[in-house]
Amino acid sequence: MLLNGGLRDVGDSARLFALANLAMADAGITAWDSKRHYFFWRAGHSHSGGEQRREPANRRRPALAAVNQYPPYPDYTSGANNVTGAATGILALFFGTDRLTFSPTSAAPQVLQKTRTYDRFSDLAQDVLDVRIYEGIHFRFADTGARRQGRLVTRWAFRHFLRPVNNDHNDVH
Repeated sequence: MLLNGGLRDVGDSARLFALANLAMADAGITAWDSKRHYFFWRAGHSHSGGEQRREPANRRRPALAAVNQYPPYPDYTSGANNVTGAATGILALFFGTDRLTFSPTSAAPQVLQKTRTYDRFSDLAQDVLDVRIYEGIHFRFADTGARRQGRLVTRWAFRHFLRPVNNDHNDVH
């Protein structure tokens, strides 16, 4: 697949991007299916005080101010980690290894470190998992479950869609 650090041809590139997009779309669907099925509250909502102040014993307690705006939809599973699990999973399957050095660059103006280098696709997936927890957006189980969902979707998509054409054998079955 790789030649001089890049993909062999435009067909390989097209297949990789198509597989990644198929897997990420399917992973996003599984995330939203889980969100609608389980309808699990977010970690940050426990600090807002809205539900707690309705209880007579809790009316005297002040509500904690949220640092972040929490998305107005359920926590479980994490869409970001579902899609990241799918993308990094496709890359590892496509290249036949989790170990590949790559350097993504952010175009977001508020990001201090614009380029970050990783030696494994799974290291990037772990960073995405951790940051969603550090931001208070998800419980860890919502992130780890989502990454697992994304990887399962990826394995299925990789086995069933856009199979490579073997140019060495011209027999048609």
